[in-house]
Amino acid sequence: MDNRFDTFTSSILELSRIVQKVKDYEMKKLGLKGAHAMVLYQLGKAPEGLSAVQLTDRCREDKAAISRALSQLITKGLVRKTAPASGRSYRTPFFLTEAGAKVVEQLNGRIEAIFAKGGSLLDAHQRAAFYEGLDLVVRGAEQCMAESCAEGTC
Repeated sequence: MDNRFDTFTSSILELSRIVQKVKDYEMKKLGLKGAHAMVLYQLGKAPEGLSAVQLTDRCREDKAAISRALSQLITKGLVRKTAPASGRSYRTPFFLTEAGAKVVEQLNGRIEAIFAKGGSLLDAHQRAAFYEGLDLVVRGAEQCMAESCAEGTC
């Protein structure tokens, strides 16, 4: 057996560590934690706003973590929410404030710089093939896990 598992997991974990360092660094300036970065990032991609449920899904975090993050971001003046039209506050959309949009702009700049530098050894074709391959590996692993769980072995 070759060392695909070692190479893959080491590379993915190292990339994750680097991204976490950037998130921690950028959020520390605001007295926040790296976990807040993904909420801000996702809201920055959604000018129409996102509910807590949508953020839970997009950030791949649990509801409690998203709720805490939103509460802290509202307190810092980076996120706002609209008043619910009905009693269903879990569907209330959250939006970036002007200050939040500036933070996301800075965060996106840092992310872009890191990935541009990190991927500078790849040409456009190699980059497209890399991301396509990565997506296929993820989908294959998810499929394998689903089959294992269906058999009761997960």
